[in-house]
Amino acid sequence: MTQIVGIDLGTTYSAVAVVNEFDQPEVLTNRDGESITPSVVLFQGDVPLVGTMAKRAATTAPLDVVEFVKRAMGDPAWRFDATDGRTYRPEEVSALIVKRLKEDAELALGAPVTEAVITVPAYFDDAQRQATRDAGRIAGVDVVRVLNEPTAAAIAYGLASGFNGSILVYDLGGGTFDVTILRIDGAQFDILGTDGDRNLGGFDWDGELMRLLNERFVAAGGEDLLDGGELEAALRERAVLAKHSLSSVEKARVVLSGSAAPITLEVTRDDFEAATSALLSRTREMAEMVRDNAGLAWTDIDRVLLVGGSTRMPMVRRMVETDIGRPIERRIHPDEIVALGAAVQARLIESERGAAPDLTVNGARIEIGDVTSHGLGTLALNPDSGRLENTVIIPHNTKIPAKRPSYFSTVHENQSQVEIQVTIGDDTDPGYVRNATGDKPLMVRIPPYPAGAPIEVIYAYDIDQTVFVEVNDLTAHTSLGTFEVSNIANMSKNQVAEAADKMRTTEVG
Repeated sequence: MTQIVGIDLGTTYSAVAVVNEFDQPEVLTNRDGESITPSVVLFQGDVPLVGTMAKRAATTAPLDVVEFVKRAMGDPAWRFDATDGRTYRPEEVSALIVKRLKEDAELALGAPVTEAVITVPAYFDDAQRQATRDAGRIAGVDVVRVLNEPTAAAIAYGLASGFNGSILVYDLGGGTFDVTILRIDGAQFDILGTDGDRNLGGFDWDGELMRLLNERFVAAGGEDLLDGGELEAALRERAVLAKHSLSSVEKARVVLSGSAAPITLEVTRDDFEAATSALLSRTREMAEMVRDNAGLAWTDIDRVLLVGGSTRMPMVRRMVETDIGRPIERRIHPDEIVALGAAVQARLIESERGAAPDLTVNGARIEIGDVTSHGLGTLALNPDSGRLENTVIIPHNTKIPAKRPSYFSTVHENQSQVEIQVTIGDDTDPGYVRNATGDKPLMVRIPPYPAGAPIEVIYAYDIDQTVFVEVNDLTAHTSLGTFEVSNIANMSKNQVAEAADKMRTTEVG
């Protein structure tokens, strides 16, 4: 039986890990001898290139390089148009990264890899999670579990340290931000609350520094470098290098050039932190909101885990230590801990199948109690106001797996069907939630009852936060069916199958 691997499919870097023969999770090195692989794809020639060499080409061939594709997962409108005329959806680009990770793991293990646990930001919704599963299938990997990144980090930390208490996981990666509070009690990992922003990460800090450098370059007589092409790609590369330098030193020199002579600029850590202070404030406010929703004070938090490469910025660590005022756990590797936790979850699944021994803490099997990242509801007519409102059936931060009923009535005489639109979000105003079913709601046939006939709608979230809907006729006391929700943002099963067929004959460099 082949081993299930754990994959951290990151915005800027990805990693793959397994639990080794000593029952310890370890990150596998890739074919280049690296523990993490840049999540970058270069489309030039017949063989897509993934990883470090693709990242190096970002400044010389920006129109053929895809970076930060994770931010586009679950976006049905996003396409990458390569200069050779081929078009790729985000799932297909991510599948190339997964395929590279799969092949590198096979080289390291000397055995086929066909199954994986893949981590996602805790705030990913159903469409983004499904897009991640589809990327795995396209790459030839059966995704046996989609695991929240902060949960993965906490599992790896708890197993290694034996720590008991409350932890805040502050996960600031290259493209996304999550904050999760959980309690560890021996082998029990209980998530108390989570929230996040899919469009907040190191990429945004880079963007602010790029704007600052560009302003100074223009003021010094240079041209505007934010052109969307090679000049902007070169500016981004230099901004990222400067950001990394400012994590260690107080000032950095940046040489920029357009069509004229190069100009040397100096930027200080204070400059950088002033330009990005609003971004940091957003993360602090979100952490405070999760704390409040969990009914806790900062003094109830025993430790903070900083996860993701962007937490290396001194401003992040200073904010946690001063504003939050809690001790930081410094004995973890922020780039690897999520993959290590995914590997632990993979071993737990193997042990459930009887294919591997259990991983235990003080003799007890690890148990994980996770929560929903988004509320689930449906649109219904409010009989008092006469307005269409969003009715939340499973609220945000509900323990999963979850199953909740809600009760409605038919509106018209002799109504012959019920229309169910699945919404994502916790607001009652339909304008502030996302309609997952769009113009293709679930249409359920019913007998032609008088107006006011009772209908029961049951929503269920499974452990991967896949959504199921059951509809019951309370007049006849019969089930009208159970449906898995097909999100309009995702590829169809036929599209995934066709993409997987193409991927099987695609080499990845």
